[in-house]
Amino acid sequence: MTTIAHTPPPHTPPPHTLPPHPPSPLSLAAGTTQRARELTEPLLREAVALLEPWTAVMSSYHLGWCRADGSPVEHASGKAVRPALAVLAAEAVGAPAEAALPGAAAAELIHNFSLIHDDIMDGDEERRRRPTVWKEFGVSGAILAGDALQVLAFDLLLAKGGPHGPAAAGHLAVALRELVEGQACDIQFSARPWSGPGTVTVAEYQAMAMAKTGALLAGASAMGAVLGGADQPLVHALAEAAGQLGLAFQCVDDILGIWGDPAVTGKPVRGDLRERKKSLPVVAASAASGSVARRLAELLADGRSPAGEEEAEKVLLEAAELIEECGGRRACEREAEQALARARASLDLVPMPAGVRAQYTALADSFVARVM
Repeated sequence: MTTIAHTPPPHTPPPHTLPPHPPSPLSLAAGTTQRARELTEPLLREAVALLEPWTAVMSSYHLGWCRADGSPVEHASGKAVRPALAVLAAEAVGAPAEAALPGAAAAELIHNFSLIHDDIMDGDEERRRRPTVWKEFGVSGAILAGDALQVLAFDLLLAKGGPHGPAAAGHLAVALRELVEGQACDIQFSARPWSGPGTVTVAEYQAMAMAKTGALLAGASAMGAVLGGADQPLVHALAEAAGQLGLAFQCVDDILGIWGDPAVTGKPVRGDLRERKKSLPVVAASAASGSVARRLAELLADGRSPAGEEEAEKVLLEAAELIEECGGRRACEREAEQALARARASLDLVPMPAGVRAQYTALADSFVARVM
């Protein structure tokens, strides 16, 4: 009896089966920050565990890892943009993501140090829908917690950064100095007049935002590239790109601070106007001439409290409309677009794997996708 071997027919996929789609830019950006967060958090936890117990609890509370009594919680972490930029910078220059982790963690520690101290300076009682550190533990405790995170950042780079650790620490020191300078300028802007020769200029605002928001993003990228063994031109290009992304991000925040949907931002509509912040839309509108700009300056400079919440909202709504009429919103959108273009131009100077470039592009686009 002859046995005939059975040869199965070639596999043919069902007619409805389609090849998988590449991820959307926003999902790719989210995946990039999620990966960086997961890579960085163990090192962050290891560093914070070295602190004196009370300081460690305050720091862990701020980072979302525990309740005020120290009991652990399932936390919702922040955006992890700075760790993502550090990791991408290392990968862009041909190093593994792990090389960047001391820089990624250091940047995140400095960022959270600044948030703790910002909450004290601004008198903010809530962050991420729960009491801020100073509100929960007192001002003195919050100052100590912020100071501790700052020290940990440099200690981490010097202990875990290997031969490039000291150079990375130098970049972090520059970023921290610029961040403090930017914060100082922002505070001083509040005392400047709304019209006349002492008005805050658009150029002054741009410099402030590049320092306050862009410097640490640039520092994170520089640290990632340095820890990855990059030479100076590549370090500079990646840092410049990240700094411009910081400016774009701040511009978008300024737009959301006036016109953002509270359901999305978690903040009241026109909140920046209520606090009389000299954000870029306001600064750009104030630079205009004519009766509309003069009326806007009068509204913003009027220190009298309107009679009742309804009247106050009418004043804020009028101010927002005048800012748009003077071109303030469009000027802010245009600055974000131009900063994003400058960031892309800097990234184009760096030869990098296609997958890394795609993540950079998606992350950059996500910075402005919230309003454009």
